[in-house]
Amino acid sequence: MSKKSKRSNKSNLQVLYEDNHIIVVNKRAGDIVQGDKTGDKPLSEVVKSYLKDKYNKPGNVYLGVVHRLDRPTTGIVLFSKTSKALPRLNKLFSEKSAKKTYWALVKNEPPKTEDQLIHWLRKNPKNNKSTAFPNEVDNSKKAILKYKVLKKLDNFYLLEVDLETGRHHQIRVQLSSIGCPIKGDLKYGFDRSNKDASISLHARTLEFIHPVKKEALKIIAPVPQDALWQACEH
Repeated sequence: MSKKSKRSNKSNLQVLYEDNHIIVVNKRAGDIVQGDKTGDKPLSEVVKSYLKDKYNKPGNVYLGVVHRLDRPTTGIVLFSKTSKALPRLNKLFSEKSAKKTYWALVKNEPPKTEDQLIHWLRKNPKNNKSTAFPNEVDNSKKAILKYKVLKKLDNFYLLEVDLETGRHHQIRVQLSSIGCPIKGDLKYGFDRSNKDASISLHARTLEFIHPVKKEALKIIAPVPQDALWQACEH
Protein backbone atom coordinates (compact mmCIF):
# COMPACT_ATOMS: atom_id res chain seq x y z
CA MET A 1 0.00 0.00 0.00
CA SER A 2 1.36 3.42 -0.82
CA LYS A 3 2.32 5.89 1.85
CA LYS A 4 -0.02 8.37 0.17
CA SER A 5 -3.56 7.91 1.30
CA LYS A 6 -6.35 8.20 -1.19
CA ARG A 7 -7.52 11.79 -1.18
CA SER A 8 -10.93 13.19 -1.91
CA ASN A 9 -11.73 14.50 -5.37
CA LYS A 10 -14.96 15.76 -6.88
CA SER A 11 -16.00 12.32 -8.11
CA ASN A 12 -15.33 10.36 -4.89
CA LEU A 13 -16.35 13.07 -2.41
CA GLN A 14 -18.29 11.55 0.50
CA VAL A 15 -21.16 13.97 1.09
CA LEU A 16 -22.98 13.25 4.36
CA TYR A 17 -25.52 16.07 4.21
CA GLU A 18 -26.31 18.93 1.88
CA ASP A 19 -28.99 21.59 1.54
CA ASN A 20 -29.08 25.16 0.20
CA HIS A 21 -27.03 26.53 3.08
CA ILE A 22 -24.51 23.91 4.20
CA ILE A 23 -22.61 20.87 3.00
CA VAL A 24 -21.05 18.26 5.28
CA VAL A 25 -18.41 15.84 4.00
CA ASN A 26 -16.53 12.85 5.38
CA LYS A 27 -12.87 13.82 5.14
CA ARG A 28 -10.32 11.22 4.14
CA ALA A 29 -6.89 11.01 5.74
CA GLY A 30 -4.52 13.08 3.63
CA ASP A 31 -7.09 15.77 2.79
CA ILE A 32 -6.17 19.24 3.98
CA VAL A 33 -9.21 21.35 4.82
CA GLN A 34 -7.66 24.68 3.77
CA GLY A 35 -4.68 25.48 1.58
CA ASP A 36 -1.26 25.38 3.23
CA LYS A 37 2.41 25.60 2.29
CA THR A 38 2.35 22.15 0.65
CA GLY A 39 0.35 23.62 -2.24
CA ASP A 40 -1.86 20.50 -2.31
CA LYS A 41 -5.44 21.06 -3.41
CA PRO A 42 -7.46 21.56 -0.23
CA LEU A 43 -10.79 19.92 0.53
CA SER A 44 -12.48 23.34 0.33
CA GLU A 45 -11.48 23.57 -3.36
CA VAL A 46 -12.58 19.97 -4.00
CA VAL A 47 -16.01 20.76 -2.57
CA LYS A 48 -16.21 23.90 -4.72
CA SER A 49 -15.43 21.82 -7.85
CA TYR A 50 -18.07 19.29 -6.82
CA LEU A 51 -20.73 22.00 -6.36
CA LYS A 52 -19.76 23.75 -9.58
CA ASP A 53 -20.21 20.50 -11.53
CA LYS A 54 -23.35 19.36 -9.73
CA TYR A 55 -25.24 22.60 -10.29
CA ASN A 56 -23.57 23.70 -13.55
CA LYS A 57 -22.56 26.94 -11.88
CA PRO A 58 -20.86 29.56 -14.00
CA GLY A 59 -18.12 31.58 -12.32
CA ASN A 60 -16.93 31.16 -8.76
CA VAL A 61 -18.67 29.04 -6.16
CA TYR A 62 -19.00 30.45 -2.65
CA LEU A 63 -17.82 28.17 0.16
CA GLY A 64 -17.05 29.16 3.74
CA VAL A 65 -14.68 27.11 5.92
CA VAL A 66 -16.17 26.79 9.42
CA HIS A 67 -13.66 24.53 11.20
CA ARG A 68 -10.71 22.26 10.43
CA LEU A 69 -9.41 18.77 11.08
CA ASP A 70 -5.75 17.75 11.18
CA ARG A 71 -4.55 16.35 7.87
CA PRO A 72 -4.03 12.71 9.05
CA THR A 73 -7.46 12.51 10.73
CA THR A 74 -10.76 11.52 9.13
CA GLY A 75 -14.39 12.42 9.61
CA ILE A 76 -16.90 15.24 9.58
CA VAL A 77 -16.13 18.63 8.09
CA LEU A 78 -18.87 21.23 7.75
CA PHE A 79 -18.79 23.99 5.13
CA SER A 80 -21.11 26.93 4.55
CA LYS A 81 -22.60 27.36 1.06
CA THR A 82 -23.89 30.88 1.71
CA SER A 83 -22.47 34.07 3.18
CA LYS A 84 -25.64 34.26 5.30
CA ALA A 85 -24.99 30.93 7.03
CA LEU A 86 -21.23 31.36 7.60
CA PRO A 87 -21.26 33.92 10.47
CA ARG A 88 -24.04 31.95 12.19
CA LEU A 89 -22.05 28.73 11.94
CA ASN A 90 -18.90 30.51 13.15
CA LYS A 91 -20.88 31.71 16.16
CA LEU A 92 -22.12 28.17 16.88
CA PHE A 93 -18.55 26.90 16.96
CA SER A 94 -17.08 29.83 18.88
CA GLU A 95 -19.81 29.53 21.53
CA LYS A 96 -19.31 25.74 21.69
CA SER A 97 -22.94 25.16 20.70
CA ALA A 98 -21.93 22.57 18.10
CA LYS A 99 -21.23 19.23 19.79
CA LYS A 100 -18.43 17.22 18.23
CA THR A 101 -17.65 13.64 19.18
CA TYR A 102 -14.51 11.82 18.08
CA TRP A 103 -13.51 8.18 17.99
CA ALA A 104 -9.89 7.29 18.69
CA LEU A 105 -8.08 3.95 18.58
CA VAL A 106 -5.36 3.51 21.18
CA LYS A 107 -3.18 0.51 21.98
CA ASN A 108 -2.81 0.96 25.73
CA GLU A 109 -5.67 0.64 28.15
CA PRO A 110 -6.55 4.05 29.62
CA PRO A 111 -6.14 4.48 33.40
CA LYS A 112 -9.95 4.75 33.80
CA THR A 113 -12.87 3.58 31.66
CA GLU A 114 -14.05 7.19 31.55
CA ASP A 115 -12.50 10.42 32.72
CA GLN A 116 -12.15 14.15 32.19
CA LEU A 117 -8.66 15.32 31.24
CA ILE A 118 -7.49 18.85 31.99
CA HIS A 119 -4.10 20.03 30.78
CA TRP A 120 -2.39 23.24 29.73
CA LEU A 121 -1.14 23.01 26.17
CA ARG A 122 1.66 24.99 24.65
CA LYS A 123 2.15 24.95 20.88
CA ASN A 124 5.57 25.02 19.27
CA PRO A 125 5.11 26.42 15.73
CA LYS A 126 8.62 25.30 14.72
CA ASN A 127 7.78 21.59 14.82
CA ASN A 128 3.97 22.03 14.73
CA LYS A 129 3.59 20.15 17.99
CA SER A 130 1.87 20.83 21.29
CA THR A 131 3.09 19.86 24.76
CA ALA A 132 0.75 19.13 27.68
CA PHE A 133 1.47 20.43 31.18
CA PRO A 134 -0.40 19.60 34.40
CA ASN A 135 -0.42 23.27 35.42
CA GLU A 136 -0.44 26.59 33.63
CA VAL A 137 2.86 27.65 32.05
CA ASP A 138 3.79 30.65 29.90
CA ASN A 139 1.89 30.85 26.60
CA SER A 140 -0.25 27.83 27.41
CA LYS A 141 -3.99 27.36 26.91
CA LYS A 142 -6.33 25.30 29.03
CA ALA A 143 -7.53 22.10 27.34
CA ILE A 144 -10.43 19.97 28.54
CA LEU A 145 -11.82 16.76 27.11
CA LYS A 146 -13.85 13.79 28.30
CA TYR A 147 -13.24 10.26 27.11
CA LYS A 148 -14.82 6.89 27.66
CA VAL A 149 -13.87 3.41 26.50
CA LEU A 150 -16.52 2.16 24.06
CA LYS A 151 -14.99 -1.15 23.07
CA LYS A 152 -12.01 -3.43 23.53
CA LEU A 153 -10.73 -4.90 20.27
CA ASP A 154 -7.98 -7.52 19.98
CA ASN A 155 -5.05 -5.16 20.49
CA PHE A 156 -6.71 -1.77 20.72
CA TYR A 157 -9.26 0.23 22.65
CA LEU A 158 -11.90 2.37 20.99
CA LEU A 159 -12.41 5.63 22.87
CA GLU A 160 -15.18 8.17 22.45
CA VAL A 161 -13.88 11.68 23.01
CA ASP A 162 -15.90 14.84 23.67
CA LEU A 163 -13.99 18.09 23.34
CA GLU A 164 -14.80 20.99 25.62
CA THR A 165 -12.09 23.19 24.16
CA GLY A 166 -10.57 23.21 20.69
CA ARG A 167 -6.80 23.39 20.99
CA HIS A 168 -4.01 22.53 18.56
CA HIS A 169 -3.66 18.71 18.36
CA GLN A 170 -5.63 18.56 21.61
CA ILE A 171 -6.94 14.98 21.53
CA ARG A 172 -3.62 13.67 20.26
CA VAL A 173 -1.48 15.28 22.94
CA GLN A 174 -3.91 14.77 25.85
CA LEU A 175 -4.39 11.05 25.17
CA SER A 176 -0.66 10.65 24.69
CA SER A 177 -0.06 12.30 28.06
CA ILE A 178 -2.06 9.54 29.83
CA GLY A 179 -0.01 6.86 28.04
CA CYS A 180 -2.51 6.28 25.23
CA PRO A 181 -1.07 7.68 22.00
CA ILE A 182 -3.40 7.29 19.01
CA LYS A 183 -2.64 4.46 16.59
CA GLY A 184 -0.32 5.71 13.83
CA ASP A 185 0.49 9.00 15.56
CA LEU A 186 4.30 9.02 15.53
CA LYS A 187 4.38 12.70 16.49
CA TYR A 188 2.78 11.92 19.85
CA GLY A 189 4.43 8.66 20.75
CA PHE A 190 2.89 5.79 18.81
CA ASP A 191 5.58 3.32 17.75
CA ARG A 192 4.75 2.94 14.06
CA SER A 193 2.85 4.73 11.34
CA ASN A 194 -0.34 3.57 9.64
CA LYS A 195 0.23 2.33 6.09
CA ASP A 196 -1.77 5.19 4.60
CA ALA A 197 -0.04 7.83 6.79
CA SER A 198 -3.31 8.44 8.67
CA ILE A 199 -3.75 8.47 12.41
CA SER A 200 -6.68 6.54 13.89
CA LEU A 201 -8.69 9.57 14.98
CA HIS A 202 -12.12 10.09 13.42
CA ALA A 203 -14.56 12.97 13.82
CA ARG A 204 -17.57 10.70 14.29
CA THR A 205 -20.59 12.89 15.06
CA LEU A 206 -21.60 16.53 14.84
CA GLU A 207 -24.76 17.88 16.46
CA PHE A 208 -25.91 21.46 15.94
CA ILE A 209 -28.91 23.65 15.25
CA HIS A 210 -29.21 24.47 11.55
CA PRO A 211 -28.18 28.14 11.07
CA VAL A 212 -31.16 28.99 8.88
CA LYS A 213 -33.83 26.30 9.34
CA LYS A 214 -33.28 26.22 13.12
CA GLU A 215 -33.74 22.45 13.16
CA ALA A 216 -31.56 20.13 15.23
CA LEU A 217 -29.18 18.10 13.06
CA LYS A 218 -27.08 15.09 14.02
CA ILE A 219 -24.62 13.87 11.42
CA ILE A 220 -22.64 10.63 11.73
CA ALA A 221 -19.58 9.91 9.61
CA PRO A 222 -18.94 6.27 8.64
CA VAL A 223 -15.48 5.05 9.67
CA PRO A 224 -12.69 4.54 7.10
CA GLN A 225 -12.57 1.37 4.96
CA ASP A 226 -10.12 -0.41 7.23
CA ALA A 227 -10.62 -3.75 9.00
CA LEU A 228 -9.87 -2.40 12.47
CA TRP A 229 -12.13 0.62 12.06
CA GLN A 230 -14.89 -1.55 10.58
CA ALA A 231 -14.76 -3.75 13.68
CA CYS A 232 -15.61 -0.66 15.77
CA GLU A 233 -18.98 -0.20 14.09
CA HIS A 234 -20.14 -3.75 14.75
